[in-house]
Amino acid sequence: MAIVGIAAVASCSSNADAAPSSPTTPAQALKSNVGSPLTIGTEPTAGAPCETGDNGGPLVTESCVDPALNKPYVDLDERRTITDPATRVTVNVRYVHGGFTGTAGKFSFYFPDKYAGRFFESTYPTLSTEDADPATVVFAISNNSYVVSDNNAGGLPAGGVIAGYELNAASAKFSRVVAAQVYGDSARPRGYLYGASGGAYQTLAAMENTDGVYDGAVPMVPGTSNALPSNLTVESLGLRVLKDKLPQIDDAMEPGGSGDPYAGLDAEQRAVLRETARLGFPLNGWWDYANMSPNQVAAIGVGVRVLDPTYVDDFWTKPGYAGTDPASSVAKARIQYTATVTGLVGSPPTGLELSGPPTGDLTGADIDVTSGAAAGKSVALDSASGNTLTFERGADTSVTSAIKPGDQVRLDNSWYLALQYYQRHQVPPADQGLTAWDQFRDASGKPLYPQRAALTGPVFAQQGSGGVPTGRFHGKMIMLASTLDALAFPWSADWYRQQAKAILGSNLDGSYRLWYMDNAGHGPPPTKAALTHIVSYDGELQQALLDLDAWVTRGTPPPATTGYTIDENTQIHLATTADQRGGVQPVVSLSITKVGKDKIKPAVRADARTGQAVTLSVDAREPPDAGRITRVEWDFDGTGSYSESSRLGKIDSSVRLTTNHVFTKPGTYFAVVRVTSQRQGDAGAAYTLVQNLGRVRIVVK
Repeated sequence: MAIVGIAAVASCSSNADAAPSSPTTPAQALKSNVGSPLTIGTEPTAGAPCETGDNGGPLVTESCVDPALNKPYVDLDERRTITDPATRVTVNVRYVHGGFTGTAGKFSFYFPDKYAGRFFESTYPTLSTEDADPATVVFAISNNSYVVSDNNAGGLPAGGVIAGYELNAASAKFSRVVAAQVYGDSARPRGYLYGASGGAYQTLAAMENTDGVYDGAVPMVPGTSNALPSNLTVESLGLRVLKDKLPQIDDAMEPGGSGDPYAGLDAEQRAVLRETARLGFPLNGWWDYANMSPNQVAAIGVGVRVLDPTYVDDFWTKPGYAGTDPASSVAKARIQYTATVTGLVGSPPTGLELSGPPTGDLTGADIDVTSGAAAGKSVALDSASGNTLTFERGADTSVTSAIKPGDQVRLDNSWYLALQYYQRHQVPPADQGLTAWDQFRDASGKPLYPQRAALTGPVFAQQGSGGVPTGRFHGKMIMLASTLDALAFPWSADWYRQQAKAILGSNLDGSYRLWYMDNAGHGPPPTKAALTHIVSYDGELQQALLDLDAWVTRGTPPPATTGYTIDENTQIHLATTADQRGGVQPVVSLSITKVGKDKIKPAVRADARTGQAVTLSVDAREPPDAGRITRVEWDFDGTGSYSESSRLGKIDSSVRLTTNHVFTKPGTYFAVVRVTSQRQGDAGAAYTLVQNLGRVRIVVK
């Protein structure tokens, strides 16, 4: 999951001239009516236009009307049955579908039979369907809440300005009109918005640029106002320079490792590892290096090329840029290989045959056409095998179809390599609290490297969500962040907290919480085996939504903000005890306490012989008011299957127990315990399951 789904800033435009969608349809003409017929008018929504907010877009209130979205219609009203494929829970809903005439904006509402007076709405900028994820729907309906979902007007960048937060807000407001008819209840439904990554940007923009539309929000794994493209560019730099050292870096940070990821690195490798860490990349986040794409930067790089087209030439020709140092690794990695096209692959073409095989690492390279009908055009390279090149999926067919045998092409990775250093040339003003970039300043505060004419980070944030996060939000907020997040670096959430604190001061706790999720990443686990390293944040999200509503309706404060510190290298360290930790996640400690017949001092690493029993002890505790532990599971083979479980004597807020395991083959094993908690201690609950894990190393000889 990318931080925000913007591939080409230049493509973003307004939907004002979009072809009209289906006209407003009276209830009697709908495909299927359920319960009381819906009566949706055909005239534009009445009310004063929304005023312009600080970000240049409309400040949407409950009473104002966004002129771009003032003609809602409903074209479908029917009963549906929806099943969550993960939990197999099935619900029945009243499904209402429609949109806004004159735009590409469409929405779907899912209404439960039992209704608690609230709705949940999720968002992500590149989603282009108004149909909500089944798991999202089933969770909400199971908790007597209706669901609001929209299509981001086709998804960014095609959706244009209304795709940031305006369509979300308009859909939320209109859902209240429909809900009043569905339930015959004129009471205002409470509304809660949430989204992860790019959806966090949208959520923050909505909370900062609307007032009275939402009662609360849960932005998850957010970035800062300057996170893009720097988070991706510095990760790409690390993946290239540290490529051969990542296994030992990972081993150093694993339980029982040396704890020194810098050991054995040369000067450039140490400098780059320190640069990634100081920008916020978690040092123990390199565990997943095998699944990290070194070309993750490519999509956001398209936007940089539009916003800063001269950067690549400056990087390779001007003093102060790494590309002008002939002894640097980046200079040695640059490839500019020219060849003749001898044939085409596929029809329509999916690749090319060349007159000679290119050499070197072509990750991120462009195929620049230098002669023929497509001269001056470029296509991104996906892969190369011998003389055969494959175009990146989604390549512009007007270019690929114009390339013919005999044309000259040049393989060039100059942009890809230059982007890896872009964070050095994007130092924000010192008064913005973005201290991760202080590493690129000298003692007097002056940037160490040449700076580009403008910061692209705020532009990406604005184009992706409709606003640049400032910390000035309306309503209540529970923010979720992940300690192993290698895309939206963990310190980003603290940055937003500090912006909000500067505005709210001593009143911060009255409307804001930050819960860090230990051993959680940016998105779903990439493989099943990854479940031995990270847990899902879905359960924490679900609990946060319910806690938000209790906070809004009854004034019940949610569990406290997580206790944490940030070191000089911008690394997040969570409090070690449950009382100090706060949040809702159990604190888990796993240790080896016995090998064979010998008791040992509790350790995270031990040696054992094949056939020898190893005793593992787990101590898990819930923070105050967070819930009770319902499940303890074990994985000993690294598959993520958690095939063994411990029997709990009782459901309580803490658990201490031991288990034995015998390893039958030599090797290095990481035994993992996964602990699950639930607010009410319901062992059979399908949702609001909050997890954490512990790992230890056993070397079997």
